[in-house]
Amino acid sequence: MSDNGVAGAGQSGPAAVGDQAAGDRMAGGAAGAGRPAGAGSAGAGRPAGAGSAGESYPGRRFGLPETGPNSVAGIGRRLGALVIDWLACSVISLAIFRTQVWTIVFFAAETWVLTAFTGFTLGKRLLSLRVARIDGKVVGPLSSLVRTVLLLLVVPALVLDKDLRGLHDKAARTIVLRL
Repeated sequence: MSDNGVAGAGQSGPAAVGDQAAGDRMAGGAAGAGRPAGAGSAGAGRPAGAGSAGESYPGRRFGLPETGPNSVAGIGRRLGALVIDWLACSVISLAIFRTQVWTIVFFAAETWVLTAFTGFTLGKRLLSLRVARIDGKVVGPLSSLVRTVLLLLVVPALVLDKDLRGLHDKAARTIVLRL
């Protein structure tokens, strides 16, 4: 995995998991505009002949595979990662201040900083998930801040589109993927 946590394991750049053409399309071609780093062709990661051309699944419009690495993460895993992060922050708050009042502060800081610079939090890493920007760039501090603030409001994270992206992901131009 590259230092920024966005590209595929052992490689860097837009074509880390997908084909080189996907990287070329992301660099300026209209055909691949809006694809996250590592996205291959629409059928990448799927067995030959699986599904029809009209079949829809989360991530298809971004050229992500239906299953496996770099496919859109399911709700269960994402919720599990959230619980792990919350529990870890609660333990830290209790250890330092002997109260859970500061849990939300630790949770916000962990989510913002780790997502900005690595693409994942403790919970996401343990459950093999990562946050990637739709344009393939590093999530970065500003996008991560927008995503974290909206996540803390809870409701935006519960409003999902067909790609399982909450309003917090849409505002930050991010998507949660499997590693």
